[in-house]
Amino acid sequence: MASRPRVFITGLGAVTALGLGVASLWDGARKGRSGVRELTLPRTSNQLVKKAAHLPDFDPAIHLPPEMLRTTDRFAQMALMAAREAVADAGWSPSAPMGDRTAVLVGSGIGGATTSDIEHFKFYQSRERTDPMTIPKVMPNAAASQLSMAFGARGMSLAVSSACSSASQAIGLGLMLLRQGLADRALVGGSECLITPATFRAWETLRVMTLGECRPFSKGRDGMTLGEGAAMLLLETEHAARTRGARLHAELAGFGTTSDAGDIVRPDATGAAAAMAAALADAGLDTRDIGYVNAHGTGTILNDRSESEALRQVFGASLDSLAVSSTKPVHGHTLGAAGALELVITVRALQDGVAPPTINWLEADRDCLPDPVPNVARTVAMTAAMSNSFAFGGINASLIVCKA
Repeated sequence: MASRPRVFITGLGAVTALGLGVASLWDGARKGRSGVRELTLPRTSNQLVKKAAHLPDFDPAIHLPPEMLRTTDRFAQMALMAAREAVADAGWSPSAPMGDRTAVLVGSGIGGATTSDIEHFKFYQSRERTDPMTIPKVMPNAAASQLSMAFGARGMSLAVSSACSSASQAIGLGLMLLRQGLADRALVGGSECLITPATFRAWETLRVMTLGECRPFSKGRDGMTLGEGAAMLLLETEHAARTRGARLHAELAGFGTTSDAGDIVRPDATGAAAAMAAALADAGLDTRDIGYVNAHGTGTILNDRSESEALRQVFGASLDSLAVSSTKPVHGHTLGAAGALELVITVRALQDGVAPPTINWLEADRDCLPDPVPNVARTVAMTAAMSNSFAFGGINASLIVCKA
């Protein structure tokens, strides 16, 4: 059997609460500088949670042409901005169509939430005219389709919606496409913009959001902080990348995904552990090869306990000396985009040999990791790193990157 082609990450792009660009995201993650800020939602008077990791000054009109604004929701606009950076970072000419051998896969848990919220309010309350572009804006495949058109990518165009594992699965599926020879490159990632009054209220009602600070793996943790943003990566087969002389950020070496087939909201450590083990096997690596893990680490009671148990199942006693941290207190929990944002951070951690900190950590919880790189970044020698995403519905996904 012929060996499968190696796949490399050649471009990175991000839009987060820390600002436009990967540099802002990595600087915030590395230094523990949070993008969480005060939030006042429109059209509501019963807002309970007063903070989120959002971009109040993001103005798409500065960056995108008017004809594109008319047909895009905020989540697609952020995906376009992140993709622009990733494509430019990869050294791809902006005037050159990416062609038939380029796929686009974008994860999103909700899709066009901003447009949906505005148009439902107009229908039920204000009776204003409905935007005729509502459907093209809200459909979950809107970001993938807009990216395909923007970059002339005529290969597979796919929207992946699997809650908080959406982006990680989109990236993993892109890896599989390239390995199978179905594409030479893939623009992959995720985007989520759901900080709207109705959606925010729904999350408040679930009672999984903190009223204070998000504290993954810490004693005293009481919930997550919602965020918005997008991250995109350009994947290329080794042959395609080297043929055009592309810079290689890292090798995307492993992908594992599982379903708990259990509770719709309660996590299962066994399923999460199986996804990590599958990613290691796919990469042909041992647990001793992993130098850093960017954990899903939401800051909720159940997730952090379950993920800690899953990590222990996979890494055993070596977990005590492994650098594991959560960056969600920095960029917020961006749900369907989380896996992409966190993989970008993981790639930068691998490149710089630095494990970013878990900020807001107070003290160890006996049910969690004893040392999740608390509050201060740590220099770590590493050749491979893992990024985890675990979602409602029991959908687990793990990705592994290695030094190029």
